[in-house]
Amino acid sequence: MENGQLLSVRNLKKHFPVKGGVFSRVTGHVRAVDGIDFDLGYGKTLGLVGESGCGKSTTGKLALRLLDLTEGSVSFKGTDIFSLSTGEMRSLRKRMQIVFQDPYASLNPRMTVGAIVTEPYHIHRVGAKKDRLQMAVDLLESVGLGSEAVSRYPHEFSGGQRQRIGIARAIALNPELVVCDEPVSALDVSIQAQVINLLTDLKDKRKMAYLFISHDLSVVEKICDDVAVMYLGKIVEIGEAGAVYSNPAHPYTEALLSATPTPDPLKKGNRIKLEGDVPSPMNPPSGCVFHTRCPLKITDCEKIVPALTERSPGHNSACIVR
Repeated sequence: MENGQLLSVRNLKKHFPVKGGVFSRVTGHVRAVDGIDFDLGYGKTLGLVGESGCGKSTTGKLALRLLDLTEGSVSFKGTDIFSLSTGEMRSLRKRMQIVFQDPYASLNPRMTVGAIVTEPYHIHRVGAKKDRLQMAVDLLESVGLGSEAVSRYPHEFSGGQRQRIGIARAIALNPELVVCDEPVSALDVSIQAQVINLLTDLKDKRKMAYLFISHDLSVVEKICDDVAVMYLGKIVEIGEAGAVYSNPAHPYTEALLSATPTPDPLKKGNRIKLEGDVPSPMNPPSGCVFHTRCPLKITDCEKIVPALTERSPGHNSACIVR
């Protein structure tokens, strides 16, 4: 086990080719993920946050080998998953699962909930055939749904209930790692809290680890032990959640936190408004990728690629100004 971690990612890159012209030649690459490192410990939750298009979801798919990488490595319990054969990877999938963003699109509308939840048991031959339906009922009850759900179809449920079905399917095989790809962004705020509480309870009971992907920092604060902030395919700050939220070391993290709504109408925050748009990942800026929008920019920011530097124990950021 590499450094005693469940998941270790090193120099991870994913560049998607862009083709054009009559002969569909490669004219460039979208640098969706451009050289990131992070670790996820056993039973821990790491939040990946950032604006849309920063590479969060691509990172989650690479962590499960749902996409092929361009460069780097992803190690699960010390084994590089991209070095495994198809058969070996199929066996490993029992231990790593995903909860998708859209709880309706990720469920087959032609299958009953019972069929959806028992499918992992059939594929991986878990339990006796006669016992699988009862196993599905027990699983659905553990996520807050009754036994009558097994005979119904996804369209008969609300968005929050459908996401509970998706969570039940993901934990059916008792995985050690679950990638949660924006699992509550499509839900109402009141339902979000219920699903977050459910995920927290399941993690504690089943000793799972989460890679939690979200653009909502208030949600990440509630569930995550550590937070990694991504911008244009790179991690610009990473550390223990309390340290990142109370003492952000990167100007981009500061800007994200300043935009988080507060429930107190009398509390006026100092909103940091970033100028301009996010650059194209096909042609990222030289030096620090954030320098085109950074309020603290100096000339060297255009030339120097900042490395993640420790600001306090376990708290790193990539900024040469601070």
